[in-house]
Amino acid sequence: MKKAQSDTLDFVPQKDIVYNKLLPYADRLDNESNDILSKIKGNLGRAVQLREIWPGVLFWTRKLSTYMRLYGRKFSKEDHVLFIKLLYELVTIPKLEISMMQGLARLLINLLKKRELLSREDLELKWRPLYELHDRILFSKTEHLGLNWFPNSPRPRSSSKHIMLKLVQRCSVESVLKTLVKSCRPYFSESATQEMLDEWRPLLCPFDVTMQRAISYFELFLPTTLPPELHHKGFKLWFDELISLWVSVQNLPSWEVHLVNLFARLANDNIGYIDWDPYIPKIFTRILRSLNLPVGTSQMIVPRYVTNAYDISHVVLWVSSLLGGPSKQAQAQLSGLFNSIASFFHPSNHGRWLMKLMKLLQRLPASVVRRLHRERYRKPTWLTPIPESHKLTEEDITNFVDSMMQPVLLAMFSKTGSLDAAQALQNLALMRPELVIPPVLEKTYPALETLTEPHQLTATLSCMIGVARSLVSGGQRFPEGPTHMLPLLMRALPGVDPNDFSKCMITFQFIATFVTLVPLVDCSSALHEKTDLTEVEREMCSASAEFEDFVLQFMDRCFALIDSSTLEQTREETETEKMTHLESLVELGLSSTFSTILTQCSLDIFKVALEKVFNFATTNIFETRVAGRMVADMCRAAAKCHPAESLKVFVPHCCNAINQIAVNEEVLNEEELDKELLWNLQLLSEVTRVDGDKILPYRSDLVQILQLTLHLKCKQGYTLACNLLHHILRSLALIYPTEYCSVPGGFHQPISDYLPIKDWGRPGDLWNLDIRWHVPSVEETSFAFYILDLILQPELQRLQRFAQGEQDMIRDDVLQSLTIVQHCLLGAGGLMPPLKGEPIPELVHSMVNLDETTLYTGMEYDKSRENYRDAVCGVMRQLLHYILEHSEDDTKSLFLIIKIISDLLHFKGSHKHEFDSRWKSFNLVKKSMENRLHGRKQHIRALLIDRVMLQHELRKLTVEGCQYRSIHQELMRDLLRLSTSTYSQVRSRAQNVLFTALGTYNFCCRDLIPHVLEFLNPDNSSVTQQQFKGALYCLLGNHSGVCLANLHDWECIALTWPAIVRSGLSSAMSLEKPSIVRLFDDLADKIHRQYETIGIDFSIHGECCAVAKQLMVTGNPVPKDPVPPEEETQQGIKRQELKNSESVEKYKQLIGDLLDCINNRNMPWKFEHISIGFMSLLLRDDHQLPTAAVMFFVKSLNHDSLYVRKVAISAVAGIMKQIKRPHKKVPVSPSELCGVKQLSDMVAGDRTDNQWLQYNSKSLPRTEHDWDGCVFVEKTHWGYYCWPRKLMMYAPLEEQPKQNLTREEMTEREQIIFDHFSDPVFINQFIEFLSLEDRKGKDKFSPRRFCLFKGLFRNFSDAFVPLLRPHMERLVADSHESKQRCVAEIISGLIRGCKHWSYAKVDSLWKLLCPLLRTALSNITIETYADWGTCIATACESRDPRKLHWLFEMLMESPVNGEGGSFVDACRLYVLQGGLAQQEWRVPELLHRLLQYLEPKLTQVYKNVRERIGSVLTYIFMIDVNLPYTQPTTSPRISDFTERILLKLKPLTEGDEEIQNHVTEENEVGEQDERTQAIKLLKTVLKWLIASAGRSFSTAVPEQIRLLPLLFKIAPVENDDSYDELKRDAKTCLSLMSQGLLYPEQIPMVLSALQEIAGSSSWHARYTVLTYLQIMVFYNLFTFMSDQKAVNDVQALVIRLLEDEQLEVREMAATTLSGFLQCNFLSMDPPMQAHFEALCKTCLPKKRKRELGSIVDTIPSADLVRRHAGVLGLSACILSSPYDVPTWMPQLLMDLSAHLNDTQPIEMTVKKTLSNFRRTHHDNWQQHKQQFTDDQLLVLTDLLVSPCYYA
Repeated sequence: MKKAQSDTLDFVPQKDIVYNKLLPYADRLDNESNDILSKIKGNLGRAVQLREIWPGVLFWTRKLSTYMRLYGRKFSKEDHVLFIKLLYELVTIPKLEISMMQGLARLLINLLKKRELLSREDLELKWRPLYELHDRILFSKTEHLGLNWFPNSPRPRSSSKHIMLKLVQRCSVESVLKTLVKSCRPYFSESATQEMLDEWRPLLCPFDVTMQRAISYFELFLPTTLPPELHHKGFKLWFDELISLWVSVQNLPSWEVHLVNLFARLANDNIGYIDWDPYIPKIFTRILRSLNLPVGTSQMIVPRYVTNAYDISHVVLWVSSLLGGPSKQAQAQLSGLFNSIASFFHPSNHGRWLMKLMKLLQRLPASVVRRLHRERYRKPTWLTPIPESHKLTEEDITNFVDSMMQPVLLAMFSKTGSLDAAQALQNLALMRPELVIPPVLEKTYPALETLTEPHQLTATLSCMIGVARSLVSGGQRFPEGPTHMLPLLMRALPGVDPNDFSKCMITFQFIATFVTLVPLVDCSSALHEKTDLTEVEREMCSASAEFEDFVLQFMDRCFALIDSSTLEQTREETETEKMTHLESLVELGLSSTFSTILTQCSLDIFKVALEKVFNFATTNIFETRVAGRMVADMCRAAAKCHPAESLKVFVPHCCNAINQIAVNEEVLNEEELDKELLWNLQLLSEVTRVDGDKILPYRSDLVQILQLTLHLKCKQGYTLACNLLHHILRSLALIYPTEYCSVPGGFHQPISDYLPIKDWGRPGDLWNLDIRWHVPSVEETSFAFYILDLILQPELQRLQRFAQGEQDMIRDDVLQSLTIVQHCLLGAGGLMPPLKGEPIPELVHSMVNLDETTLYTGMEYDKSRENYRDAVCGVMRQLLHYILEHSEDDTKSLFLIIKIISDLLHFKGSHKHEFDSRWKSFNLVKKSMENRLHGRKQHIRALLIDRVMLQHELRKLTVEGCQYRSIHQELMRDLLRLSTSTYSQVRSRAQNVLFTALGTYNFCCRDLIPHVLEFLNPDNSSVTQQQFKGALYCLLGNHSGVCLANLHDWECIALTWPAIVRSGLSSAMSLEKPSIVRLFDDLADKIHRQYETIGIDFSIHGECCAVAKQLMVTGNPVPKDPVPPEEETQQGIKRQELKNSESVEKYKQLIGDLLDCINNRNMPWKFEHISIGFMSLLLRDDHQLPTAAVMFFVKSLNHDSLYVRKVAISAVAGIMKQIKRPHKKVPVSPSELCGVKQLSDMVAGDRTDNQWLQYNSKSLPRTEHDWDGCVFVEKTHWGYYCWPRKLMMYAPLEEQPKQNLTREEMTEREQIIFDHFSDPVFINQFIEFLSLEDRKGKDKFSPRRFCLFKGLFRNFSDAFVPLLRPHMERLVADSHESKQRCVAEIISGLIRGCKHWSYAKVDSLWKLLCPLLRTALSNITIETYADWGTCIATACESRDPRKLHWLFEMLMESPVNGEGGSFVDACRLYVLQGGLAQQEWRVPELLHRLLQYLEPKLTQVYKNVRERIGSVLTYIFMIDVNLPYTQPTTSPRISDFTERILLKLKPLTEGDEEIQNHVTEENEVGEQDERTQAIKLLKTVLKWLIASAGRSFSTAVPEQIRLLPLLFKIAPVENDDSYDELKRDAKTCLSLMSQGLLYPEQIPMVLSALQEIAGSSSWHARYTVLTYLQIMVFYNLFTFMSDQKAVNDVQALVIRLLEDEQLEVREMAATTLSGFLQCNFLSMDPPMQAHFEALCKTCLPKKRKRELGSIVDTIPSADLVRRHAGVLGLSACILSSPYDVPTWMPQLLMDLSAHLNDTQPIEMTVKKTLSNFRRTHHDNWQQHKQQFTDDQLLVLTDLLVSPCYYA
């Protein structure tokens, strides 16, 4: 195959689209593709060497992506590599405009998509340019200042691209970049891994945001597909380090998800090369936790568990990669996982977790099938194969399928629909049909019998559709499968039910699916003729005799459906006459199912069916709107299958009927036509939609009918006639396949030669598809032109005379003529060549050829005939102008003209939207019936033919990059005229056609924009309001097309933006009309949303040119263009430099124009705001703003309007960044600074070589000399994990730019700012505005204002401090929140802005700030404390703590001193915490001091102070983490602290009496007793434990365990909120602790603590132990299960508590036991059963006769307790299987029933158990009954309905 091709092509294509070879004109495609490819190579290479990014490179890269859409990767390997290299160079050009980068990146992704085509030997890519690109965009330093605008709204693109790029659905920059890195990753060099680790390891500081960044980089960039011999340079460098990090993290930080994604990818790429066994229990425990399932009695969900949960698709990948291998451990855990969560799948359970579970269910089988395909069926590629030892064995597959069946069968009836289950079953059935299909059949047969449960029917049918292919094809595994087919089909027939829409649809889908797979041929005669049939084949043959019966019964059902949905029956005539949405869906289902059935029929069955449908259609008369359409569809289906036989009966019948009625002349002029005439016309118009050459024999009859009916008076009549015309022309003129049988050649051979049952479920064979094409013959085309001459010509002449005013026509006649013209176009559009016209020159300047490429689509246009497209076009334009002049209100005709223009421009035989919906449905069907296991396009034949047809249509519809000719220009001007006409509906339809056209022709927008803007011109006084609105809509565009107001091009924006603003002066503009105001709002909004910074620098660097040159000279086909000579490239470079300077000029001019508009006195305020908004978009980081604009923005800081002030604040902050002078950095060696050698092995945390960074009050830089000698490290993460290879720090002060310039030394921009901010009046006004309230109670600390002040003090050092000082002192003393906020913003800006000031300035600054801050903190109020917290946190962010020692020392001066009340104390702590938290690990000394200071104060009375202290403690201990490779911290440690706390809590732990919260809420004078102090202390400790649950990375389990006994003592049992704070907190605390993740070594510690508490005297504590145990075990399930001793201990503990003397504890123990059994943590083994049965047999003492009135003894006897324990144990076992009946259950129920009459509480327990059993097993009792013997059933029935049940 490939050999033959490489002869015609001169190269071996990488991978072309196979479907092209099956097109009827396939032999011409090789030359065509060669021609296009050589043009692409030549012109793309030229464009790059001539340095012309736009339009050259972009035009030809777009052509390349179209080429790939049409031909796949049809180029040689060397071309492929060169294309990739060239695009890689282009994408990584540093200054490239973002939107261009995105387009090129998408193409590059597409080139790299099939990674098997290029191995690592063929291609190597550098990783660093991608990292820099990624970093520059996603972590942009200037985006937040408004100097860079990135596109991030998902924008739909034109949909033909959209098919191939499903990949990049969210087309934001971020996802494009991520996908790009993913595609390049396999080709990174072998040294890349080490380089990446060196680059990003220093960022791994778990307390810092950089951790998230580093881990996400690791996830995205680390290559995992290196070959095994390079593993030591790949994952082995980092695997241990990262996996131990993952194992040791306990509280799901946000970066854990990225680690999981990385491991999943690693596992999938290296199956068999990594030993995962030690981690498997941990992996599954975490997966189970990540599902967030509700467990236990009272559980609080930790919010971060929900937000940071694992991504299911990666979990699935990881799990499916772990399966198999020698140890089989993963499968055991997976079965455990599904056993433990199976009951959650039951349809009666519902919650937000359900979606995740269903996703898991649906994706896991698919992932395993993908893996099996890779192991067994995929062609071997360069990627590492899976070693034999780790491939999935047959046993592995069986175990996997077994473990999934229970949950899948439960999920079939889920509330979210059965789709997920159906997809899971489809994939499972591919692997093990014999295990999967029988249980589904068991559920399906009863569902088909029942009438009362439609949901059950739809669910089972949709699952059957999924497994259809596996069922029908049988195979060795499931040979009896096909025998179920006929019974299923026959039983499904009653589902065609007019009263239940969803049932009807699913039945149609079900029948169609099965029939597509099976030839409906009666093979029963083979039983006598053939002797070599197997048993199953004999059964199939005899069953196939029923096919005819099935077809006829199906038709009867359909006829009944049609009868019940005629228009008269379903609704009155007065209502709508169209079909409702539901009816049209039923119509579609009916017609497609029927046509499938007839396609698959043998000729004998077809003839019977044809006769039946003919009789039904001709003996009744249907209304044409609903029932008529359905019947006509059935007839059309018959005609399509066997046209000759069908036309023979239908055409003569219909023609006669029509002729007989239309004989008398009056009929032609009637308004309401005879029903019979309409019906026959409709029938005729549908049956002619068949193969063209079969129509020719009836040509004279058909033409006669057309002449008779096209000019009927009745609209309904002539519309049907037009349909007939349209269908006849289409059948003659188009190329299409004529049959879609499942076997080539149909089923018409005699049974003796060919046995159809062998073809059940057989896939189509791509290489022998044998498609029968209809290609128009000479005879057919001449007949088509004959019809056009006969019918279209006269209509055009009439319309022309009317348009020239020579002949009058009434409106209805014009409409009729236009309808005929439109239908002729629709029918014969494929025969008409495109419109002629001269190309329009000079729209853009380019040194590269920008011609269009034409594709051959099987049509040779006949040049000798008249081109009707041109003719129609001429007449339509005349007519349009005539109507617009004389009768503009004839909107119906205008609508039709707009449609015709649209077809003239684009229509070549198929419409875009039809193609899109067919593509969509093709994909749906493909998905529902594909075989993912064997792959290799094993689709059924009909699907493959459909795909080839879609390929043909795709070629017809590929219209991008058409040349813009004069005729298009004229039509677009007409459309623009219509778009600005009087009637809004005409306008909106014309606009839609216009937008489509704008996207089709190259560069036509530039031609059209001036014409649109003409309507907005204020000097143009003749504009009406309608024209004005129409023009605005044209600028706005629709959601998918081009937006003229926002083209990414300086020329266009420089025209449109000022025009939009100036239109405010137009006479047609009125702000009174809400619609116009809304339009301007939408326009401004759309521009702001879609604007991306437009490039100014369009240079291309040398490496690109080298690759481009290679592209022009290597590989076949060789481009015709020569390599451009030196002088031409020089000229290119000149033009490019010119273009860069022109862009800068345009940029300045645009800003000038906008400023002129703003300065115009008459401009309404709204337009002033729009203009200022536009200006704010034009700030850039590579070009400073012109001085006039700087002046404007600085002045606007004191504008009257709040909106303008806000924009100005942002803009001035950006300008400050633009004019900032760069500071010099030099490399520093950390090891020299501290005099310690760098350690060789990996150690993180506090080491000797990073100690010098930490805050040390003994060596603070308190003099100028120390200050200058100190190396300040501003970023908090440097040095924690390891040092970067090259640490860059700021050079000493004397090498930095000079501070405090005089005014003469400043640049012009700096002078403007300096002058304004040195002016006291300006400052007064400015501060006045800043301290106003904006929205009361909603205002927050504003980062924009902070950036403004920071920039001000950074660029001008302390020049403005003296002026601001009095304002700051005044504001600090004022307690209003807006005043306080203003001063907080200034202070944080000051502290951050003084980064590079000299020591003297900084020192004097702090002398000013410290008193201010003291005042502020003493005046703090509830409204302002958050702002001050933000202020200090912002000030300390990324600053060396030694630089801020004044601040820290001031904040540490006794924060909790009681001055100003408890509230001020809490606020001071909050502010201090904000500052310290930013410093993370670098201030251990301060943390120790703070802890020392706080410890005596932990017994605070006030709740708000306690909560704050709790939060502060969390931050103090956050640095004490238990991570791998990490030194113990020098910051405070939890263990020491807990020791000290426990000492003080002793009074509480020793006593046995209940702990009451009897502390009064004011601090009494004098010492209280120790006990009260301890209670106060405990309250604070609880606050700390609760706060740290959500924040720290690792939990201090050993320390928490020591507090457990105390908490159990306090926590209340009932769910009641009226408890005091202490008890509520204790309960919350326990709930959070029980959900914690435990390491294996911590489990024994926890269990021993629980065992101890279970022996305590308080039954509350014993009860709470059980609830704690439930959650703890479930949330650490697999960790527990991998430790047998722990399981036994838990079991012993629960069974011990079953015999507790307190009734509540016993019942809770039973519930717990039942839960453990249900999630398969414990199993129901004989010893346990025997133990309970023995307990049950405990004899009770005889009841003593009590005298009346004696005291009833309340304490139960020990015997009663034991007997009750036994009964509870049995009850727990029964309740642990709510949805099925295991083998041991009947016996236990019998045992239990013996205790029905025991004393209370036993009787109660038995009753509850029985009623619960009855409730949960009631639904499927018919199935459950089979598990019991008859005697047992008798007893049971007796029990469940006996009086005791109602007692």
